[in-house]
Amino acid sequence: MQVERIDEVRNRIRRDAGAGMKTDVVFYASDALRELIQKDKALEQAVNVACLPGIVGPSLAMPDIHQGYGFPIGGVAAMDWRRGVVSPGGVGYDINCGVRLARTNLEAAEVRGRMRELIDRVFGDVPCGVGGKGHLDISQRQLDEVLENGAQWMIEQGYGEASDTARCEEGGRLAGADPREVSARAKERGRPQLGTLGSGNHFLEIQYVERIEAADAAEAYGLHEGQVVVLIHSGSRGLGHQVCTDFLAQMGGAMKKYGITLPDRQLACVPVQSDEGRSYLKAMRAAANFAWANRQSILHFLRGSFEKVFGVAAKLELLYDVCHNIAKRERHTFEGRPVDVLVHRKGATRAFPPGHSEIPAEYRGAGQPVLIPGSMGTASWVLAGCEGAMEETFGSVCHGAGRLMSRHAAKAGRDARDVQRSLELKGILVRSETRDGIVEEIPEAYKDVDEVIDVVHRAGLARKVARLRPMGVIKG
Repeated sequence: MQVERIDEVRNRIRRDAGAGMKTDVVFYASDALRELIQKDKALEQAVNVACLPGIVGPSLAMPDIHQGYGFPIGGVAAMDWRRGVVSPGGVGYDINCGVRLARTNLEAAEVRGRMRELIDRVFGDVPCGVGGKGHLDISQRQLDEVLENGAQWMIEQGYGEASDTARCEEGGRLAGADPREVSARAKERGRPQLGTLGSGNHFLEIQYVERIEAADAAEAYGLHEGQVVVLIHSGSRGLGHQVCTDFLAQMGGAMKKYGITLPDRQLACVPVQSDEGRSYLKAMRAAANFAWANRQSILHFLRGSFEKVFGVAAKLELLYDVCHNIAKRERHTFEGRPVDVLVHRKGATRAFPPGHSEIPAEYRGAGQPVLIPGSMGTASWVLAGCEGAMEETFGSVCHGAGRLMSRHAAKAGRDARDVQRSLELKGILVRSETRDGIVEEIPEAYKDVDEVIDVVHRAGLARKVARLRPMGVIKG
């Protein structure tokens, strides 16, 4: 597979590189990252995505790209709304896995001395782990209301502030969700998990603003150096996983009916406008709404934790919430003409530019806040979306640092207590439900998040606003 270097951060695989390709692959990476990316099958998967019927523009991959299910993680593909396909593999098993950042009125200096007390308090208030039963006991009818109304339902029940949904992508609710398209098994798995963090790479981090890179955007976002912030990374839990499982099984057989053949069965797909395609999108939107409700309730319990430790004067205000596993109908411009597309973002984050109508009014002058978590031993970033993303990537950027090691490789020969001690020497306290929650997520398992961010910044997809450093980490 021949990779062509377009410039210092852009690379291309031409459409004649593989049988069935309908378009080029364009991926964003420095020379050092490109070498790492080529160690797994992520680019091969991006080539396979270029074979999907109705794809508009190139098959895109971000600098955090790594091998996933069907689509690479860090992949973006826009499908023609009328003639294209929808693929659950282009969204992933954790539908609307996303990131929520809350800013506080506390400074790192006043929080650091009480970090152990705070971490223990949060660990008790926010359930985590594989099963992770939450504090919320909701009925089947209430679950259907959650699936339809997302974060707004939580706020109406007293789990949040009225301003929270205004600072969420899509207002914390995707229209067109239909709980009836979500299987009984998915609901059974999801109902006890509302308000839980989960396991794997999900986490809650108490951080501080280490450095401001763009003073204008930081001011718009309410950020300053030394300020304590909290990053929540979670998704739709077992409910979203089951929705993906259910529809992958259904679409595998339906492809024959629509005459679709692809190089990888994991790319199972159907026409967007088919009965199966419409059903999947209704169920996917419902799972996305569950995820927004989930992060909303986590923020609610987190506010309680801070109040218990620092008193009622401690405030957590939502800065923004953005998802990075989703398929959404959007209007874009491609080759000078307007296009109506279903944008699949699989481990990729929306990054709309200044002036876009879907950005909260208070941020519109700066551009959409883009939240990029790194590893628990390094840093995370706040970026602002730029016009370049709309011109090149259907308003998308990376979603994290991107894995270098498999979870199995990360665990090999490591002791969780040694990892904890090493992080504590760096001033980072870690609490986890399991040993695996720590060793699978060691900093060495990830690419250099600063280099990933530098690529999207240099490419003009998003600009650097603030670098965040962890102080305390909660893992499943």
